[in-house]
Amino acid sequence: MAWPHATNAQQPERTRRIGVLAPLAENDSEGQTRIAALRKGLQDFGWTEGRNIRVEYRSTAGDGDRARAYAAELVALKPDVMVASTENALSALLRETHTVPIVFTQIADPVAGGYVGSLARPGGNVTGFTLYEFAIGAKWLELLKQIAPSITRVAVIFDPEASSADGYLTAIEAGAPSFGVQVFRSAVRNAVDIERAMSEFAAGSNGGLIVQPGSVIAIHRELIVALAARHRLPAVHAYRYFVTIGGLASYGVDNIDLYRQAASYVHRILKGERPSDLPVQAATKFELVINLKTAKALGLDPSISLLARTDEVIE
Repeated sequence: MAWPHATNAQQPERTRRIGVLAPLAENDSEGQTRIAALRKGLQDFGWTEGRNIRVEYRSTAGDGDRARAYAAELVALKPDVMVASTENALSALLRETHTVPIVFTQIADPVAGGYVGSLARPGGNVTGFTLYEFAIGAKWLELLKQIAPSITRVAVIFDPEASSADGYLTAIEAGAPSFGVQVFRSAVRNAVDIERAMSEFAAGSNGGLIVQPGSVIAIHRELIVALAARHRLPAVHAYRYFVTIGGLASYGVDNIDLYRQAASYVHRILKGERPSDLPVQAATKFELVINLKTAKALGLDPSISLLARTDEVIE
């Protein structure tokens, strides 16, 4: 006797594909931390790599041509959703598709950049998590003067490919007179530019640095920190991970938290929601970090009041 086939047998769950386009290589320590935060966030929502999702990771290394090539490659894989962690990556993906959902994680001003219609109603296929207002540039300058009061010259190291660079520069330059400093713009596109800009600036006296966020900056962070130490230049950075490798101080968002949050939007999109209906969210978790060992090596003595406000002191 032939047995009837079971009609209610559970069908295997379809593996969903997630594309990630980021500036840092997957074997870079910061890149590993970011992708691990995204994967952990997804796992908390029930998405496990090798079971019901597959993550395709590509690194742009801060190179526009590479970003465009990998964007095309990722879109050709027909992912269910993609994650872009810089403007360079987001722009490259949008050249390839206006239908595949994209969640971004580190965009300063997505409205001015033309990536979304508004924060509340993004429209299109893009949404995500934005960083902070450009006014934080003045906060970086204030922190630099608090920790190194004698400086009178400030070089702002920035990636000219980042459309947010001008916004930060405007805020820093607007605040410069009240702090009695002269600001010098230093656009850098590679390691050679960085070494030349910092060496030339260090030839003067009473100098300090503000290091803006950007793909080129992140990729060459160890070089920047090493040159700042060699030339005895106090430097303020946008992210904690510069300070953990010897940078003097940082003030900015907890960028790893943005990747954990991005997982929630990836989850909602995989469950059927549209990015156009998911409002862009602003980062809310900020942190001030000071490397006391670096401060002492530079002959600086941060005030008790400043250290009291610091979220983390690295010794």
